[in-house]
Amino acid sequence: MDALELKSYHALNLAYVSNYEALKKILGIHGSWHKAWLALQNDFGSFPFGKRIDADLEWLKLAHNDVRLVLNADKNFPALLKEIPWSPHGLYMRGAELNDADKLIAIVGTRKASSHGKKIATQFARSLAENGLTVVSGLALGIDAAAHEGTLEAKGKTIAVLANGLDGIYPRQNEKLAEKILESGGALISEYPIGAPSLAHRFIERNRIVSGLSLGTIIVEAPKESGALATARFALEQNREIFIVPGQIDNPNYAGSHELIKSGANLLTSMSDILVNLNLEHLLSRELPLRPHLELDLNQRAVINVLKAVGEKIEIDRIATLTNMEVSAVNRLLSMLTVKGLVKEENGKYYI
Repeated sequence: MDALELKSYHALNLAYVSNYEALKKILGIHGSWHKAWLALQNDFGSFPFGKRIDADLEWLKLAHNDVRLVLNADKNFPALLKEIPWSPHGLYMRGAELNDADKLIAIVGTRKASSHGKKIATQFARSLAENGLTVVSGLALGIDAAAHEGTLEAKGKTIAVLANGLDGIYPRQNEKLAEKILESGGALISEYPIGAPSLAHRFIERNRIVSGLSLGTIIVEAPKESGALATARFALEQNREIFIVPGQIDNPNYAGSHELIKSGANLLTSMSDILVNLNLEHLLSRELPLRPHLELDLNQRAVINVLKAVGEKIEIDRIATLTNMEVSAVNRLLSMLTVKGLVKEENGKYYI
């Protein structure tokens, strides 16, 4: 991509404060970012904040922050992302290049996740990474962070899409996590230039990139008012698959998730649900044996022992009776064991 085109887009993106529609209009009028900048650079009074932009200086700041830029028209721009409505004009990146040969799956959910939800997100991320897939999320607290961490535990590649410039990390609690993502061969990306703050509307805009990069999106714990539901809506508009982890019917963290299931989204209980649906079942052969990090706690072991002793497919109620546990507790345990690949479900009955 022509350096002048890159530099001009960056200057205009700063001048128009990443206003997508304004930039789209400018490109339509002038035909290229460089021609647009030549025509508009001295008309800084028309910029939203009336601030003169020094294109050369701003371009040097990118290099100083180890940030590179790829434009939508560039051959290195992610092919899947180029297909979506409202495709970003450009992406700022730190870390590894995005490779179209990689298979990307998003995992998103509430920031106020339960410990169980975070475990589920971690387990699925770990399994995806172990099967050679790349995990995409938004570096937020809760489910997003758990997804990134699970991928890193499996020494996999993960991509974090930020709602602010790449010279800072939001939330600050995840700064070390962002560093680990880069150190492990992953990437941080954003459509916003350095210095751009994480405004409320940018989190919604960011979500379309999370789903747009991915073949499918996994939703873990989405309350009725949740950014994860916005990601799901974007995925539907982009004709991408959505996979929903179910939960307790009275848990508000799953209220939005269950509405998506009622609307026809894919119910997710195991890795095969994802890989078969996306025609990636050949990757199932890459599943690794049980590792020490999948050791069972006492309650999980009790469920496994009951299933082994019975030796046939049985329903949750019977498992609860035999283990002397509440049905809701057994349901949570079975969800975890299913994600770990130790238990399977068929027609409402479970077996080893």
